[in-house]
Amino acid sequence: MRVIRKYANRRLYDTEQSRYVTLEDLRSLILEEVPFRVEDAKSGEDLTRTILLSIIIEQEQADGEAEVFSNDLLEQLIRVYAMSQPLPLARYLEQGTRLMLEQQKRMQDQWQQAMRHSPMDLMRELAEENMRFWQNTIMHAGQNKDDDDKSS
Repeated sequence: MRVIRKYANRRLYDTEQSRYVTLEDLRSLILEEVPFRVEDAKSGEDLTRTILLSIIIEQEQADGEAEVFSNDLLEQLIRVYAMSQPLPLARYLEQGTRLMLEQQKRMQDQWQQAMRHSPMDLMRELAEENMRFWQNTIMHAGQNKDDDDKSS
């Protein structure tokens, strides 16, 4: 895994390429699916999550038309943090986002294959996959609730 060191002057240093990098450089690594870890140069503390959030903030500010997080959504996320028993939101968002990206890639692949299958077949397949996802999510949420009830 590539190691990026963050120095006190807020500069990021790619130890593999022996050069300073920007958040945009790290965004490119993410798009290329190159795994990396950002650590504090002095303490070695893992700062990856903070840097990833900074990249998202930069993306949101760069292109107002392509915003992913509306004000309403951000307010709702803040409310989740204030809950006495937060929802298993992280797992839900990870699974939902992964599913959406996989479906988008499949749709692009299907489109490039010049309609070997009819559009209705593709839509049916996506609908079935969405249904399986929601059934699994609801089933797991029910299991988590049962586990919480048993431990109380």
